[in-house]
Parts: sequence; C-alpha cells; structure tokens
Amino acid sequence: MNYLIVGLGNIGREYADTRHNVGFMVADELANQAGVTWSTLKHAYYTDFKQRGHQVYVIKPTTYMNLSGKAVNYWMKELKVPVENVLVIVDDLAIPFGSLRIKPKGSAAGHNGLRSIEATLGTQAYPRLRFGISDNFQKGRQVDYVLGPFDPDEQKDLPAHIEHAVKMVHSFVNIGIELTMTNLNTK
Repeated sequence: MNYLIVGLGNIGREYADTRHNVGFMVADELANQAGVTWSTLKHAYYTDFKQRGHQVYVIKPTTYMNLSGKAVNYWMKELKVPVENVLVIVDDLAIPFGSLRIKPKGSAAGHNGLRSIEATLGTQAYPRLRFGISDNFQKGRQVDYVLGPFDPDEQKDLPAHIEHAVKMVHSFVNIGIELTMTNLNTK
C-alpha cells in the first residue's frame, strides 16, 4: 500500500515558523524521524520512506497554500495513491491550540489550502489531520494571526504537539483512520 502525506504551508522564510505552516513543521519532523531528506520536484518538496511494508510519500507543496490542490492532484496521480490513502495535515482555527483531530472527510471550513484540494479533487472525502491553532485574534486580524508566529507559551508546547501529530501519521499508515481517530484524537 502506498500513502501520500501532505503537509500544508507556504514556501519562503517569512512563513517558516507561522501558524499556517504547521503542516510543513509536522512533515519536517516526520522526515527527520525517518532519516530522509527533501528533494525539490514538480510542485513540491518531496521525500519518501518505507514503514512496515508500506511506501510512505511525503510532500510539502511549493504552489503556495491557495494552489495546494495542484500539487496534491499531481502527486496522487504520479504515485498512484488512492484518495483514501492521502492524509492532509492542516492548521485549524476552529479548534484549540494543540488539539489534534484526524477525520476521513470534511468541509474546507474557509481554509484556502483545503478549498483548493477540494476543488481540484472534486470531493471533500479525503483524510485530514487538523492541527488546532485556536482563534485568538481580534476581528479582522485573521490573516495576520495565521501568518504570524506562535506565541511564546505555545512555542513551549509546540514540539510535543508536533510529536503527537507524527504519531498520528504513523498510526494512520499502520492501522488506518478509524482506530487512529479512536486512539489518538485529542480534545
């Protein structure tokens, strides 16, 4: 079985440590733990590794968030990965910071990366790992908030949350989404 893990984010130094790039951060830690390095290929930074007989492909789209669907669609076809074996890691304003929830489908909920993937794939039925970033911003300041760095208090806890997200990715590959939801989703 082949799996495609997609960490959403934006390329460029100015976005590196922002809330919107937490998908990239999880993908980086996944690659780091697997001992693999990134290559710059069509529409994405790319790496892969084997895990318990599964081939795991990992991408970080280089298309910017609003065109993430272009990279996901290209790599799904290129690697022949079925949609149910694609896991998109995404920041989520609707859940508290550090809350991690994997689910088999859902709406874009205003997230431009998910909206692009949904439009390109023509479905909302693809797995996603929602990484809570909270919604602690003043009215009209959403863009500044998601494109801003985590608060100092959040930065202390961020490595543990990223580690849990990596554990969830491994679980998704090894035992599937249903058991991962039951065993590892956090409030």
